[in-house]
Parts: sequence; C-alpha cells; structure tokens
Amino acid sequence: MTDKILIHTSRMDVRWGDMDAFNHVNNTVYFRYMEQTRIEWLEAIGAGLAADGLGPVIVNAQCSFLRQLKYPAAIEIRMYAKPPGRSSVETTYEIRRVDQPEIIYAEGGAKIVWVNFKQEKSVPLPESIRQILTGL
Repeated sequence: MTDKILIHTSRMDVRWGDMDAFNHVNNTVYFRYMEQTRIEWLEAIGAGLAADGLGPVIVNAQCSFLRQLKYPAAIEIRMYAKPPGRSSVETTYEIRRVDQPEIIYAEGGAKIVWVNFKQEKSVPLPESIRQILTGL
C-alpha cells in the first residue's frame, strides 16, 4: 500500500509575469501553483470556508525546485494526500510540463489543518473529507 494517494490534478499555463529577472519562473510562484491546485480540490469536494466558521488553513509549505520552468509552458500539478490525522492532512505536489510529463520540475508539500476560526483552534477533520481521503 502506498503512503499517498492522487487526489487532484490541475492544469494551467505559465504566464509571462510568472518569470523573474533570471528569465525563469520565480520561486514564489511555485507556491501559487500549488495553492491554486489545493483550492480547486477543496472547492471540488465542497470544503471551502464553511458558514459554521470551520475550515482549512495551511500551517507549513515547502518546495524543492528541480528544474527551471520558463514561459511559455502548460503545466500539470498533481496533488497527493497522505493518510489523515485527527485534524490535518499532509499534501504533496508534483509540477510537470504537459509536454514532458515524465519530468518533475518541482515538488512540494503543505500541511492542511482544519480549524475553528473564532476559537483559533484545530478541530477534527470533517467526516466527509476523512471519507474522501481514506476511501480512495
């Protein structure tokens, strides 16, 4: 059994403005690519900021830059999840060019914690999300 499961795939284009003075995608933009993928997944499963004041926050994020991405390019971001904890789930990401799917350009991760925003405390993951993460 693998320790992570593929939960979402996103495709987007590298924008001209994503590049920096070194003529490659700026390192901060990779975090935006992962963020957009994470938001798409949360929206797809109906798990954004809930009216009850509970929802996801990121408590850490990291990225390893393996190869340079440059404009123009279409990219694919694969989002994986590890087995969930009580109130959190570790997610990992692989960023690839669509025309070179065998090459990973960057890989990263982010820990999502479910919180009560008013109390500023973690709460158990909603059962619906736990089922998605354990039922695949």
